Amino acid sequence: MTEEVQVMDADWLEFHPSPKKPDLMLPNGAVDAHCHVFGPSPEFPFAPERKYTPCNAGKDKLYALRDYLGFERNVIVQATCHGKDNRAMVDACRSAGDKARGIASVGPDITMAELQEMDEAGVRGVRFNFVKRLVDATPQQVFLDIADKIKDLGWHIVVYFEAQDLEELVPFLERMPTILVVDHMGRPDVTKGTDHPDFQRFIRLMEENENIWSKVTCPERLSVEGPPYADVVPYCQAIVERFEDRVLWGTDWPHPNMKSHMPDDGALVDYIPKIARTPEQQQKLLVDNPMRLYWGR
Repeated sequence: MTEEVQVMDADWLEFHPSPKKPDLMLPNGAVDAHCHVFGPSPEFPFAPERKYTPCNAGKDKLYALRDYLGFERNVIVQATCHGKDNRAMVDACRSAGDKARGIASVGPDITMAELQEMDEAGVRGVRFNFVKRLVDATPQQVFLDIADKIKDLGWHIVVYFEAQDLEELVPFLERMPTILVVDHMGRPDVTKGTDHPDFQRFIRLMEENENIWSKVTCPERLSVEGPPYADVVPYCQAIVERFEDRVLWGTDWPHPNMKSHMPDDGALVDYIPKIARTPEQQQKLLVDNPMRLYWGR
């Protein structure tokens, strides 16, 4: 039986076809610690329950971009368009050898045997998504039960939420038994300033919980001004300066659900020295921290 051809949404923005070569010379062993693969379908169909249908953006294109930009490794985060079918992500990890790690999305019925199989492929964590426009609500107990299953594997948890929802999530996040990595600094509203209680709540969360890390990623999503995303710099700097041993960076390729514009991935790499201003901070952000978290065993 032939799989149905899945046509991308009419308003979908495809990834940049010819990004610039970065001016920044990345440190040896640099890791793109937040990226995705979409399909390609019909080999890896998108989930029936998906909220969007993207373009095809498979492992071959991801790894060509990795080499072009100067990265050595990738961390591939399960995309919501694939739901809990992790085959595309796992296949990408397997085919990259030791150059990729993965973050899965799983349900409460996941078995230890299935988790161990993904572990052997290079998966090192699960993602919990609380962004209401992307996924349907899930009872918190489901997440707690999954966390209990994965902790013995030495995996960690990636969480994606928006700033306005952080206050109600704090008690839940503080119950997590593993390292917790927050996507995109919890998506702060950059029009409010770094001194605003919303962003200070996130800083306080990291100060009070040494198991919580942050990705200082996606200025293109957070910016109101647009390129070169100067309005996001103070937020990233604030996190890097305070928590340089608990920060990660990634391209977010192929940039799902971008509506305003499609960023140039080479220009995003050149954004790094604005937020990690010393060679030592760049080494931690791009090499030491992701290697410790994803390749540490």
